[in-house]
Amino acid sequence: MTLGTQWVIDWVRACAAVIAEHRVELITLDRDIGDGDHGENMDRGFSAVVPKLDELADGATPADVLKLVATTLISTVGGASGPLFGTAFLKASVAVGSEPELDSAAVVALLRAARDGIVLRGKAETGDKTMIDAWTPAVDAAAEAEAAGQDAASVLAAAASAAEKGAEATEPLVARKGRASYLGERAIGHRDPGAQSTALLLRAAASVAADSSGTQS
Repeated sequence: MTLGTQWVIDWVRACAAVIAEHRVELITLDRDIGDGDHGENMDRGFSAVVPKLDELADGATPADVLKLVATTLISTVGGASGPLFGTAFLKASVAVGSEPELDSAAVVALLRAARDGIVLRGKAETGDKTMIDAWTPAVDAAAEAEAAGQDAASVLAAAASAAEKGAEATEPLVARKGRASYLGERAIGHRDPGAQSTALLLRAAASVAADSSGTQS
């Protein structure tokens, strides 16, 4: 199976819903080791995206939707979240090009470009206790699933599971980037909020893809 524009639109709506649902959790995580505004900022950004989805032109491609998300997040979200997630969606839009349907390889390209965009913007590496600790295992798992011949929905499911494990794995780490890095060992035991929101977004992508797969089967 492949995933088209409707999947991206439904994914974005699911992102807005799951971020709203976990807004307080993300605020609490960020309050422990950061500014405390991650949940509020992410909720504001995705809430701003949703009404714009109805304004998409007929024939919009997955890239068009991803670019809309990118520009909206960059323009409405404060702190580091807007530039980082905005860049992720922008690079993802470039990676998928003008294709109307995304196969497994295109999904991997989307995820890898998003991760690489965040690395380029934030200069973080795996082990720094940032969202990269969720993104990188997600990309690796997606690539492995694609190489094994899995369909697009299964690739996303693998990515989501890896991102969730990656977010959990940030808890024992000492932060080396961002405001959390000022805490030194006091950051140990706290989950990175950006890694957690990444896991939520990728699980939303996988869930929507699974629903699409069921509909098409």
